[in-house]
Amino acid sequence: MDFGGISTYFGNQLAENAQSKTESKISSLDSSDFREATDEELMDVCKEFEAYFMEQIFKEMKKTVPQSDYSSNATASMMDYMEDSLLQEYAAQATETNSLGLAQVLYEQMKRNYGA
Repeated sequence: MDFGGISTYFGNQLAENAQSKTESKISSLDSSDFREATDEELMDVCKEFEAYFMEQIFKEMKKTVPQSDYSSNATASMMDYMEDSLLQEYAAQATETNSLGLAQVLYEQMKRNYGA
């Protein structure tokens, strides 16, 4: 019995869901009015942006690493999804430890611009 098609479909669906979740998060940030936001909400938005930015950097870095050809298409799809999830977690952890500092810079700029 071949489960390759099912596994590929499942992997693609999971990847699409993760991507649409990230895109909806960013679009909700674009449409928000931050004049009424508390300091905590403002910092959360800045951290979300920094995590998204770091995730994109990690994805581009991953593209530079040669991939092995030992896996099937189904396995490759699931590995891609798991790697994306891992990259999201790495980005979130990097943001929480303030390793880049972009969130703090954005926060200070938004405080000035919105007069919060």
